[in-house]
Amino acid sequence: MEKCLFDNGFFEYLEIEEDIDIEGKIKHIKRKVVRRPPGIRALIVNDENRILLSREFRYELSTWDYRLPGGKVFDTLEEFRQALKDNTVDEAANKTVFKEVLEEVGIDINNPKLIKISKDGASVIWDLYYYEIKDFKIDENGPQLEEDEIINGYVWKSFDEVIELCQTGQIHEDRSIGVLLSYILKNK
Repeated sequence: MEKCLFDNGFFEYLEIEEDIDIEGKIKHIKRKVVRRPPGIRALIVNDENRILLSREFRYELSTWDYRLPGGKVFDTLEEFRQALKDNTVDEAANKTVFKEVLEEVGIDINNPKLIKISKDGASVIWDLYYYEIKDFKIDENGPQLEEDEIINGYVWKSFDEVIELCQTGQIHEDRSIGVLLSYILKNK
C-alpha cells in the first residue's frame, strides 16, 4: 500500500506498507520515502575508447560540471505514476535515451545497451538508467537544449582523463562516477 503524504509535482513523499520476503521469511515493513521519476545517463564511447562528457552549468552546484548526457524520463509525476501502474517505466527509459542524447549533445544514437539501473538510498527512490552507446552519428542540427539548460559543448575524454576528472572533483554526480569507474575498470 502506498499513501502520498506530499506532492510538489516533482517529488512525492510516500508512506509505504508492504510485505517483504527476506530469505524465505515474510517481514511486514512500514516506511516513509521520497520518490521522483527516473532519469537516464548515456555513456557514449567512440572507436578510440574515449567517453563523451558534456560540460554543464549546474544550478545546485553554482558551477560547471562534466556529466554524462542524460535527463528525465517523465516530465510530470502523473506520467510517472501512470507508467508505474502500466509497468512501462523501463520502456519509457529505453525511448528517452534517444531523445535526451539528441537534445543535449546533438548525436543520433543506435542500439543503446542498458548497463545498469542505479538505485538511490534507502529512503529515496530515484533510479538512473545507464546506457552504453557505441553506434552513433553527429546530427547536423546540433544540440537542442531545453530553455533552462546551460551546456557549454562536449568533449571526448580518454579513460585516464575521465579517471582524473573523477579524482579531482570535476565530475560531481557520485553515481555516475561509480558507473564510469566500473566501466573503465571492466573495459581498460
